[in-house]
Amino acid sequence: MTTPPILNSKFNGWVRFLAVSILLFFSHISFSQTDSITKLNRKENIVGLTLSGGYLGSMLGLYQLWYTDYPQSKFHFFNDNKEWLHMDKAGHIYSAYTAGKYSIDMLKWGGYTNRQAAIAGPLYGYLYQTTIEVFDGFSAGWGFSKGDILANTIGTGLFMGQALAWNEQRISIKLSFLPTSFSKVRPEVLGENLVENLFKDYNGQTYWLCVNPKSFAPKSNWPGWIDISLGYGATGMYGGEDNIWHAEDFPKTFDYSSTPRRMKFYLAPDINLEKLKIKKKWLKYSLKILNTLKFPLPALNFTQGVGFKFESLKF
Repeated sequence: MTTPPILNSKFNGWVRFLAVSILLFFSHISFSQTDSITKLNRKENIVGLTLSGGYLGSMLGLYQLWYTDYPQSKFHFFNDNKEWLHMDKAGHIYSAYTAGKYSIDMLKWGGYTNRQAAIAGPLYGYLYQTTIEVFDGFSAGWGFSKGDILANTIGTGLFMGQALAWNEQRISIKLSFLPTSFSKVRPEVLGENLVENLFKDYNGQTYWLCVNPKSFAPKSNWPGWIDISLGYGATGMYGGEDNIWHAEDFPKTFDYSSTPRRMKFYLAPDINLEKLKIKKKWLKYSLKILNTLKFPLPALNFTQGVGFKFESLKF
């Protein structure tokens, strides 16, 4: 299969610039604890190659799968701050935060100090997210979103700030998801299968701000593995700004404007899997990966225009 050409030379230049930048940063530069440049050791080489190779491979793959089927344009901005009741912005915060979380562990394994990893890891995630925004900026159907960049900055800053100040994450961002019936009505936008639904159907997503009280009050009797979580979700969305759209294959308008678009807020406990006392390293790290997802537990829900409701099990 031949690789589809990148139609815009300026776009190609941006890709080269970002690719070279990440390769130089992670593959050729390392700082010792005195911040002097040292010769890379074996682990640092592995980390540099893994991060840079993962970045380049995933970006090229993403461009192939997502952007080559859509027309290109000159670089432009696009204001999507009012779309999807801000659920996409919450997704950007979560993605930026989670990217920093995974990157910092690899950098520490490679021999970087806590401070170096706390800076370089989140910045890697930030660069990853920014590249996607650049792709959007050269796509005719989208554009470079300042709102997305702000959300990415919040997610990166939340992780980096805690890593530098406390060397731990006392406040974390998590995701929960449950499939909805909305995607069956408009699968081309909200996803045609479960994997696509997870990324595209904002109706089924809930993003959580989880606080660990024990970290702030270590002498208290509060269980260290119990967090308090504030959740945000939305429902009733068939499109970004409204529920009216036109079919592409034949002249027909779909009008679901009678379906109310509502924001949803939650208060719930959560199990912090990273605080469980586990000795086996493989199990401990597996739980750390799973800890990016909210544990299903009872929750108090407030839905806009509806009011309060208790849910015995909130996914």
